[in-house]
Amino acid sequence: DVQLQASGGGLVEVGGSLRLSCAASGFTFDNYVIAWFRQAPGKEKEAVSQIDINGGKTYYRDSVKGRFTVSADNAKNTVYLQMNSLKPEDTAVYYCAAGKVVVPTPDYWGQGTQVTVSS
Repeated sequence: DVQLQASGGGLVEVGGSLRLSCAASGFTFDNYVIAWFRQAPGKEKEAVSQIDINGGKTYYRDSVKGRFTVSADNAKNTVYLQMNSLKPEDTAVYYCAAGKVVVPTPDYWGQGTQVTVSS
């Protein structure tokens, strides 16, 4: 079975940092794009960042460029999202997802992890 296990969320003050992890299993990790989405209360789910495991190409939405970094550890089948200089508007449930393409719809979704940035 495909599993995407997201972890690392929490409560942090403005300007703080968190590192999210997405542990993947049940599919050929190297052949997929792994993405991070987020959904804030009352808002649509939005793509935050993604990494093409085969080649390492990355994408970031404009609002997180320069603050977030996505990376992959192929040996651990794990993708990380390092989030620095966090802002209140980053507060959301963060989901990892996987697919051959992830926009508009990934093939697989993980459960979410809550990130709350307090001002």
